[in-house]
Amino acid sequence: MRFHFITVGSPKLSYAKAGWEEYYSRLTRYHTLKVTRVKDSEPLSEGKLILEAVKNAHLMPLDPRGKQFSSEELSAHLEKLALHSEGDVAFVIGGPTGLSDEVRARATTLWSLSRLTLPHDLAMVVMLEALYRASTIARGEPYHK
Repeated sequence: MRFHFITVGSPKLSYAKAGWEEYYSRLTRYHTLKVTRVKDSEPLSEGKLILEAVKNAHLMPLDPRGKQFSSEELSAHLEKLALHSEGDVAFVIGGPTGLSDEVRARATTLWSLSRLTLPHDLAMVVMLEALYRASTIARGEPYHK
């Protein structure tokens, strides 16, 4: 499965840069990865750039109104997407003011990491770790234990 990460900006804090690099590297063992960084601006402009990058991919942006998954549920959801769709799954992390209504409306699955508000940099790392964990679950590997 191909994962396309679309983020507003890139990780700025050293822990987030290291975390992004670590889990991104780990994910390359399971998926073909692509990253698109969108410039931080107002949500409407960001939304247009995000939707241009998404193209026809299954869009799964992070949003506090979205579905929360356990690690096993996320793994099963991704497996289901792999069986029933072609192309990329685009994971989006919006800017500080959130996603535009247009991005939310186009989303196939809204995904919430938590009911908590997470700093942008931390959300990037948590998302990648969750996807890595889900990938190891799908392969029956021991990381999850």
